[in-house]
Amino acid sequence: MTTLRIGIASYEQMKARTMAIARGELRPGPDEPKVWFTSMDSLAKVLSEDNRTLLRQIAATRPASLDELAKESGRKKSNLSRTLKTMAGYGLIELDRGERGRISPRLTFDRLVLEIGV
Repeated sequence: MTTLRIGIASYEQMKARTMAIARGELRPGPDEPKVWFTSMDSLAKVLSEDNRTLLRQIAATRPASLDELAKESGRKKSNLSRTLKTMAGYGLIELDRGERGRISPRLTFDRLVLEIGV
């Protein structure tokens, strides 16, 4: 089972963490989040119920193209493309180029864990 760890931190906290890593002052541990969101609101938008359903569908059917996923999911290809690009930007999926330049989404995990500091 592959787990993707997600964290919530303010922009300032993420910037400070990134700079500390770049300066060699901080070395991220293997159990630390790999994907960061600046708020619960942004996380909720990207991982809405519809989008989690889409992730499960990608995992189950492994579509060979966006056209195939659009047919399976009942979502318009343009909307689907935007959603998948957003998810890929956060590292939730990878978009692979296949035959004839077709783009196919692929999950790299089968479980998400959310870590929130107080």
